[in-house]
Parts: sequence; C-alpha cells; structure tokens
Amino acid sequence: MKQLTGSQVRKMWLDFFQSKGHSVEKGASLIPNDDPTLLWMNAGVAALKKYFDGSIVPKNPRIVNAQKCIRTNDIDNVGKTARHHTFFEMLGNFSIGDYFRQEAIEWGFEILTSPEWYDFDKNLLYMTIYPDDEETRAKWISLGVDPSHIIATDDDNFWEIGDGPCGPCTEIYFDRGEKFGSVGPNAIKDGIQNDRFIEIWNIVFSQYNAKAGLKRSDYPELPNKNIDTGCGLERITCVIQGVPTNFETDLFMPIMKKIEAISQVDYTGQMAFKVIADHIRTVTFAVADGAVLANEGRGYVLRRLLRRAVKYGKQIGIQRPFMDELVDVVVDVMKDFYPYLVDQAGIVKKIISAEETKFLETLVAGEKRFEAIVADLKGTDISASDAFVLYDTYGFPIELTREYAEERGLCVDLDGFKAEMEKQKDRARNARKDIQSMKSQNESHLLFTGKSTFVGYQTTSNETRVVKIFPEGIVLEATPFYATSGGQVADTGMLTSDRFFAHVDDVTKLPNGQFLHAVTVLSGKIKEGDRVLASVDTEKRAATAANHSATHLLFKALRDLLGTHVSQQGSQVTPEALRFDFNHFEAITDEQILELEKRVLTMIHQNVPVTTKEMSVEQAVAKGAVAEFGEKYGDKVRVVDLKYTLDLCGGTHVKNLSEIDRFAIRGIQSIGSGIHRIEAVTNQSVMKVAEGLVGIVAEIDNLNKKAYNILQSAIVENIRLDYAPNPAPEPIGSYHDVIAKRQEFADLQKAVKDLERDYQTKHETSVLKSLDSYYDQIRDGIFVGRVDGLDMNTLKQFVDNLASQASALVFVASVKDDKVTFVAKAKSLKYNCGQLVKTAATICGGNGGGRADFAQAGGKDVTMTDQAVQTIRKAVR
Repeated sequence: MKQLTGSQVRKMWLDFFQSKGHSVEKGASLIPNDDPTLLWMNAGVAALKKYFDGSIVPKNPRIVNAQKCIRTNDIDNVGKTARHHTFFEMLGNFSIGDYFRQEAIEWGFEILTSPEWYDFDKNLLYMTIYPDDEETRAKWISLGVDPSHIIATDDDNFWEIGDGPCGPCTEIYFDRGEKFGSVGPNAIKDGIQNDRFIEIWNIVFSQYNAKAGLKRSDYPELPNKNIDTGCGLERITCVIQGVPTNFETDLFMPIMKKIEAISQVDYTGQMAFKVIADHIRTVTFAVADGAVLANEGRGYVLRRLLRRAVKYGKQIGIQRPFMDELVDVVVDVMKDFYPYLVDQAGIVKKIISAEETKFLETLVAGEKRFEAIVADLKGTDISASDAFVLYDTYGFPIELTREYAEERGLCVDLDGFKAEMEKQKDRARNARKDIQSMKSQNESHLLFTGKSTFVGYQTTSNETRVVKIFPEGIVLEATPFYATSGGQVADTGMLTSDRFFAHVDDVTKLPNGQFLHAVTVLSGKIKEGDRVLASVDTEKRAATAANHSATHLLFKALRDLLGTHVSQQGSQVTPEALRFDFNHFEAITDEQILELEKRVLTMIHQNVPVTTKEMSVEQAVAKGAVAEFGEKYGDKVRVVDLKYTLDLCGGTHVKNLSEIDRFAIRGIQSIGSGIHRIEAVTNQSVMKVAEGLVGIVAEIDNLNKKAYNILQSAIVENIRLDYAPNPAPEPIGSYHDVIAKRQEFADLQKAVKDLERDYQTKHETSVLKSLDSYYDQIRDGIFVGRVDGLDMNTLKQFVDNLASQASALVFVASVKDDKVTFVAKAKSLKYNCGQLVKTAATICGGNGGGRADFAQAGGKDVTMTDQAVQTIRKAVR
C-alpha cells in the first residue's frame, strides 16, 4: 500500500476518475443552495440531486467530486469511535444514465488495488452485496476477489428512502488485521461495530423507481440508471496511513499538536482532543461558508458544537477562550484544496472568539441550573428529564452531570437519559428520511432533446416556432423570454400568430436546458410547428433589469461596509422590487442602511456602461469576479461587469448604470439568527418607499380616526381642546422616508395620547359638573342610565354622587376604550346589585358581580350596551 497524505489521497481520487472520462464537479457550499429540505450538505450525492432527479441534465454524465459534509446525528460518538465525525469529506464518482454496474465495480477495484493508484492488497478486501444481486457477486469474483470475501446481507445493501430512485448497493471493507480486534468477517454480516473491518466505500446501483404499495420485485426500472458512490476521505486516509483512528491522520494531527501546546497536556488518544479537533473543523468550514451561530436551525447546531468543544477543553485544563487559535491550523491543513478559507479565517476567528467568551460567561447559568435541580430533589436521583435539559439546553455532557452528581453523593437516571437521547435520534432519523428522498424523474422532460435557444440578451421580440407542447407549457425554437433562475423571476409577454393569441405567464428550464413557457391561450389553439411572434413585456423587463443590477451594487456595498464575510443567502428580483438575504453577526443600524443607500446611489450616478462577457470560471475568478460558494457553474460563465463589481450572473441587466436613476431601501428585517433581509426599489417606486411599512401606515390611519372621533365628541359636549400634530413629512424617495414615517407614527401616538388624556379630564369634569341634569332623571328613587367615557374611579364617584339623591338604586353603564363597565349601588334591600350587573354583563359578552348593595362588571360587546340598560330598566320598574 502506498504511503500518501490526505491531500494526495483526495487528488489521486479525482485524477483517477478524470482518466476515466469524468468531469470534476466543484464541491458545493455546506449551506445548501435552493434546497430547503437540507439543513446541511450531508452527502456527496446531495450536491448532485438536480442531476439524479432529472431537473437538469449534466453536460458530462460522468462526474467525480470531493464534497465537504456535515452530519450531527451521531455527535455523541465523535471521539469514542475511530471514524465518527461531524465534518468530513466524501469522495464520490457518479454516472447519470451512462456507465453502470460493470464499470463501477471494475474501476472501484482498479483504483483500490492497482500499484499505480492506492495499491491495496486485494486479499484484505471484503465486499457486501444484496442477496439477489448475483451480477455484482459474479463481477467481483471475475476480478479475482475470493468468493468467501463476498458477504450477502439484507436491507443494509438496498438503498431506498421513500418514493423515488433506489437500488442495491455493494460495500467495500478493509481488514486491518488482528491488532485491531479478534473478530472475524462475520462481524460484517452481523453488523457488529469493530475497529478491524472498516467500511471504506459504498457503490449504489440506482436502477429502480420506488413506489408506495409495490414490492421491491415490482418496482419499475428508471429511464436513466445511475451510479452513486461514497468514500470517506478521513476513513480511507486512516487505512492508507495505517494509524489507529482517523484522528491520527495528517488531516488531524496538526490540530492535536496545537491543542497540546495550549493545554500543556500530551495527546494519548483522549476523547477531549478528538472532540475539539472534530468540532473546530466543522465550525470553521461552516462559518466560512456563511453560517451564523444562532439559537435555531443550523446556527444552533454550530453553537452546540462550539460549546461542547469548550466543555471538553475544560476537561484537559483549558480555562480560557482558545478555539479561535485552532482556526489557523485548520486553514493551513486544508487551504490547498479550499483556498477560500484563507480569506475567511479572520472573520471566522472573530465570530468564534466572541461566541466562546460569551459561553464561558453563561456557563455559570448551567451550573446554577444544576444546583437548582439538586436543591429541589426529594431523593438522591437526578431525573432523566433534568439531565436531558442540562445536556440539550445548557450544553452539559451527561458525563459532566454525572460527575457533579457523584461529588454530592447523587445518582443520575442514565437509562432514562439514554431513552431521551433515542427519542431525539428517532426524530433526527425521521427528518433525514423525509429530506433525503429524491423526486421521481419526469421521463417526458428527460427524453426531450429538441433544440431551443435563448436570444433574450440580444432582443426582446423575435419570430420563432413551437417545437414541443407539454401539459405544463410549450417550448419555442428560439425564445426572448428569460426563465426564472438566479433569483430573477421570468419574463412575461405575448405570443401571437395567425392561429392563436396567448399570454406568457411564466418560464422555467427543462432538464436539458430548454425553456418551458407556461401560457394562457386567449384565442385559437396552439399546435407544434406553428410560427409565432414572441414579445417580451419590455416595461417589466426594464424594471427587472434595473432591480437586478441594483442588487449587485447593494451586495458590493454590503461587503465594503460590513466585511467580506457577508455572503448571499438568497435573493428575489421582480419588476416591482428587489430582495436580498445575507449573513452578518450583528444587527444592522439605520445609520448603516443610510450609508448603504448612499453608496449605491454614488455608484449609479456615474454614467457607467454595463458589459457582459463569456469566459471560463477560472478566468472570471482570476479577473476578480465574485462567485458564490453555493452556486454551480458550467464550463463557460457569463460575467457582468458593473465597474464596481464583477459578478458571475445569467440575469438581465441595464446597459448603463444611469438607467437605474434612483434607488431606495424600504426595509430590513431579521429572517433568522444572523440572517438579514433587505428590500429595496428603484426609479419611480422610490417615492412610495414608506408605503412598505404597511403596519405603521395602518396604525397612523387608525390614530387619525381616533383623534377625529375625540374632537367630534368634544364639539358636541362644547369642550375646547388644543390639537396640532406635526404634519406628515413629504417623501424624498429614500430610506429617510422610512425613518420619517416611523417618527411620524411615534409623534402621532404621543399627540393622540395627550389629546385623549386632555379630553378625558375635561369630559369627566363636565360630567360631574352636570350632575343636576342627571338628578332630574331619578324616578321613584331609581336611576338607570348610560354615561360614556368615564374611567372606573370617575364612574364610581359619579354613582356615589347620584346615590346621594336616589333613595333606592343607581345603575350606570359607561363605554370607554371599546369596553363597557356596569356599576350599581343600592340602598333598598329590594335590589341585588350583584345580580343586576351580572345580567347586564352577560348580555354584552362579559361577566362580573359583587355584593347586594354594591357591584361592578364588564362586557366586551359595546353594541349591546343600550339593550343591557333597557333590560335592567324593565327589571327594576
């Protein structure tokens, strides 16, 4: 076996499959792009889903990649086993409808055993197969594999997750010898975890389409049979370098040496070292790819990993923040294949340092929680639920909880805790089953290879021909309509001919790159072969182009102002507005928003022509073009040069930045921890920028109505009020309008509150001064009536004053602030105030009661107040 470094193992893999006609697919970002089903990129095939489900047909059906992955479902096994990691690299070779079982097995055997490549001893290889897969067994034997080394298993060798592509697989194991365990090959068949027989590669023969309700033997075959393989770089490097675990390979040992220097403790295989080394790789790569530490989603995963590493640091005597010091080591080990890490190292260290410092401060909270649990104990056992809360919420490893408990002579319900952990794992497994399944292939779309070209960069109108009609829409031979992609919505417009008249509602891309037009036929009937005039709505195209170019300038301004760690997390460009999602670890202030707006305006006012060129990705990046980590690019890319920023983009843009003319940000919001969304508009739309504050605009309207009603009531009651709110500011077409609208709302709130208070005071004074008019309404010692606008204290005072003149009963209803209050006071034993107010309140959808001589109650439905008063009046007469 050759002696190779981890980097050489990776390179040899890519070189070998390139020699077999494969194209190297650049690894995707750990943060899935346009795939909401995945929290992280968790497998090599996950980055190629679009090829396997038929959404896109690759230029070369043979693909090889090295994909960085994150999986955290087995986090507690990290450091305990020789090969569990949260971050790892998956090497893979794939065939999308090209070669199949024979070639996949033959090439797998060649790269492993050939002296030119890895040079494994074939006698130390073992293969598992699906029991019914005799073709795979025969192929391995034909290559010289000992039949006794071919082991048939059951479901473990059939890859199937829900409906969609599935098929049998064959796994390749390497026997590391008796020094790693005395178990025999049966351990493979029996699924016994061991360190001797290590699985290094899995080859999946994706040939069937799983359908609910069918037996496997009845699954239909896929129109395109595929090969999907996975070989963990860390595992195969461990085997090649002959070290006990993955953590002793050259991919990890530099990190171990740095931890030794910080802790002043020698590494002898301690779990703490392994956990720290694994987790710092995960956090470094994830943050470099744009993830943000947070309290939910992927940000929560990172926060938990970092805190877990810090706790293990304490176990080896590290009492200060240290994780950021390991980032440079990770970068140094991985920079040759991932050069972008060098540029991101600074911000990664800053984020990790801030988080670790914060956690060390909050660690006390977890210890306090433990002490609180102990204080509330009735016996000597800490419950499983309490232990799980300490673990899941405060980041306490169960070992730490048990250690704390033993110091106090207490026990922990470890079995119950394990049960809680199993529940969590079950939830994670179910989630993975839901999210990893692939769509069934649309065979008619896959098989359609008719010619269709996009001419929309050159023209917005052209004569063309209908080449295909699908139930979902039509394909044109040449189309000026842009299809939805890259965050930009599709063009709309018209199709006209002698035979029909249709509106183009939407445009999407088929697997082989043709544009599918969803249309509404307004008259006539479309047939294949029809000649048509395709016309884009140029007004909407121009508005979309302005918003798209402005999006690029906004991204440039964000990176200049906040830092180069800012990366795109999503975008949407429509004719009406633009939306841009990005990561940043702090809140964005109004001052920063105004500065962003100012910077974009400075750029668009320079009368700069916008140009586009096609070139290779390598040429574009060399010229300084911004390429997003999560995006996939073909051999040739379209580069848009806006002078201030050079970007890879297939969207439509203005011809000159001066066409944008005006730009305004209308709002920013947090859409997740560390993820922000800016919405902006261009040109004529800027004058309505504050209208985006729908809630505030509605509240201002409500406040004005409230003020009008108060003033009208004051006029009727001959009450003089002073009310002069600040006039609404004139819009200037800027984020200043948003700030001004918020200030207008705040000022108006205060003005109306002052008006209401002034009116209330004068109204109550007026009511109390006009008691004589109410005395006149007393009949037979009884007053039953309604006097609105009184607060409870004034209402009670009013009732007391009336009661001084009424010998039997006073019952008053008062409506204020959309509620009705009833107060009753009786001098005669004939009346029960508690029953009276309860009756009235019930009519108005409320409740209450009290003593026979005095009671109060309330109701919600003020529209029933008069009926309630009439009911009481009839009851007491």
